[in-house]
Amino acid sequence: MHDSPAKGRVYSIGPQATRPYGGPPAWQRKYFAGIIGSDIAAGVIGAALAFFARFGHFNDGTRVYALALIAMPAVWIAVLGLSRAFEKRYLFVGTEEYQRIVHAAVALTAAVALVSYGLELPTSRVFVLIAIPTAAAISIVARFGWRKWLHHMRRDGRCMKRVVLVGHESSVAALIVQLRREHYHGLKVVAACLPTERPRGALLDFDTRVRGSFDRIAEAVAAERADTVIVLGCPEIDGQALRRLAWKLERSEVDLIVASALVDVAGDRTTVRPVDGLPMLHLDHARLTGVRRLAKEAVDRVGAALLLLALSPLLLSAAFLIRCTSPGPALFKQERIGKDGQPFTIWKFRTMHLDAERRLADIAHLNEGDGVLFKMKDDPRITVVGKYLRRFSIDEFPQLVNVLRGDMSLVGPRPPLAIEVAAYESDMRRRLAVKPGMTGLWQVSGRSDLPWEEAVRLDLRYVEHWNLSLDFVILLRTVTAILRPQGAY
Repeated sequence: MHDSPAKGRVYSIGPQATRPYGGPPAWQRKYFAGIIGSDIAAGVIGAALAFFARFGHFNDGTRVYALALIAMPAVWIAVLGLSRAFEKRYLFVGTEEYQRIVHAAVALTAAVALVSYGLELPTSRVFVLIAIPTAAAISIVARFGWRKWLHHMRRDGRCMKRVVLVGHESSVAALIVQLRREHYHGLKVVAACLPTERPRGALLDFDTRVRGSFDRIAEAVAAERADTVIVLGCPEIDGQALRRLAWKLERSEVDLIVASALVDVAGDRTTVRPVDGLPMLHLDHARLTGVRRLAKEAVDRVGAALLLLALSPLLLSAAFLIRCTSPGPALFKQERIGKDGQPFTIWKFRTMHLDAERRLADIAHLNEGDGVLFKMKDDPRITVVGKYLRRFSIDEFPQLVNVLRGDMSLVGPRPPLAIEVAAYESDMRRRLAVKPGMTGLWQVSGRSDLPWEEAVRLDLRYVEHWNLSLDFVILLRTVTAILRPQGAY
C-alpha cells in the first residue's frame, strides 16, 4: 500500500544521489572518460592500420602519412564533437549516438576528398578509405561495450537518475511500471506530484512517495535530491506553467523531460515548424517503401546468406541431435502471416514431440501468457534437446532460409499465427505493414516474460521508428539476449 508522506520510503542509489547539483556524478564522468579514450584509441588504430596496409613501413615518402598517426585521433575527436556525438541527450540509450558516429565518418571522408581535390594534394584514397571506416567501426563497438557496462550497473540499481514524475495518477503509475521493467533507461522514480495532494487510485499499490500537487514540484525535487523531472501530458500544465517550471529547475541543473503521447507514435518523425510565431509540431508519415526499403532487403539477403554459411556446422549438429533423441523430422514447418497479411511457411528446428498440437487442449488451462499466445515455462511437450535449443534460440536459426527467400527480415515484428491475427484489434494490424523478423524489439526486451500488450507496443514502435541503424543495434542486443537467455521458453 502507499505510504504517507511522513512515512514514505526514501530511496538511495549510491553516493551520486547525495550530490545532484555538484556537477556530473562519478559514474557519468567515468563513462565520458571511457568513450573519449575509446575514440582516441579508434583514431590511432584506424590510422596505424591504414598506414601499414597501404605503405608497410616508414620512409621519407611516407613521412606525411606517418604524421596522421598523431593527427588522426585529434581530428577524429574534433569531428565527433562537431557531430554532437558527446552530447548527453544522445548517449546511454537509443541509436542516435551510433548515427552521429556514422555521420562524422561520412563528413570527414567528404571533407578530405574536397580539400584534396581543391588544393590538388596527392592523397592516398586507400589510406583514407581504411582509416576513417576503421575508426568509426571501433568507436561504435567500444561505445556499445560501454553502454552494456552501464546497463549492467543499472540492473543492480547503480548509476541511476533520481526522477520526480508529474502528471495524473494513472499515467504516473503506468510509467513507473514501464521504467521498473526497462532498467537500462537509468530512471528511478523516487517521488511523484499529482493534481491532488494524496493518491486515490492506481498509486495506492506503489511505494512511491507523493510530494503534493503541481505547485510543489520544485520542493519535491529539493527534498528528494532528484536530478530529473518528467512531466506527463496533462491539461493542468500548459505552456506557461511548463516555462515557469523550467526557469525554477535550470538554476539547479535538473533535467526537465516532457513525455508526450505523440513520441511513441512518431518519435524522430516530428519536427517543429513555426507558423506566424506559433510553433507547430509536424508529423511525417512512416517511410515503409523506397530506397531505404531496398537497402534493408539487400542487408537481409546478404546477411542471411553469410550467417547460413557461418552457422552451417551448428545447424547440422542441431539437426543430428534432434533426429537421434526423438522420433520425427528435424525441421518443423508452420504457416505464419507475413507482410500485408500474406501467409507463408516458416521453418524452425523441432523442439516438441510429434503429438504437441493434439496435447495442447489438455494443458490449455495452464497457459501463463496474458494474450492470444500460449506460454508455459515448463511445457511437457518440449523435448530434452528442444529445451536447450529454445534456451539459446537455436531453434529459430532455420528462419534464415525464410529471410533468404524474402518471406522474413532479420529484424522485424514477431511472425504471428493466423489465429493470432484473427484476434487482432485494429491497431495491432499495423504490425503487418512490414515483414516479420527473426528478432526484434520484443525479443531483446524480455521475450516471453513480456506482457502481451508490451510486446505489441514494442512491435508497433519498431514499425513507426524503423531505420537501418536501429536494426544494427537490435542485432547487437540479440547476441547478448541469446547469451543471457532470459524469457526464452
